[in-house]
Amino acid sequence: MTSPAPKISPIDAAARGEATALGAARAAELRAANINPRTGLATDYLNHFNEAIMLLEMIPDLPDCADDFLSWEPLSYAEHFRASNFKARDLAIQAYDEADPAIRGEFDGITTTMTSILTAVGDAMRKVRHDNSRAQLAIQATGWVKPLVAHAGGIINGADDEADVDRIMTA
Repeated sequence: MTSPAPKISPIDAAARGEATALGAARAAELRAANINPRTGLATDYLNHFNEAIMLLEMIPDLPDCADDFLSWEPLSYAEHFRASNFKARDLAIQAYDEADPAIRGEFDGITTTMTSILTAVGDAMRKVRHDNSRAQLAIQATGWVKPLVAHAGGIINGADDEADVDRIMTA
């Protein structure tokens, strides 16, 4: 005797990629806007951190770039999109707000860490005036933040090895 298949809510079905017509239309809208439909996140936000990294990388060779880095200000996901020219900024903010709380929480944890590092480095650079000290701070910060940006990109893109294996095995 077999038991009936468990009922799956529309939300669970969409999360598993079993899109309804409405879910498929929403996924297509998100993809067209460069927002990952599985996570509800857009890589465009990482440009905010990549800008700071680029400025940090320039400091050892061009010490005057420290002033440019010191003008960098942290922005939340929503603040970044509100201030950007991103075509689908309202959709990006809405998708972020509707994203799975676990995914969004992991992502926010990484971006909070990056913001803390960059803010602390900026504070330290304001206290020291020697180009060599600022260059060392820039090199260290770059080494800390770059891997976090890559990790955040993995979260945005839905990098989940176990889910990928499951999807391949059921295909």
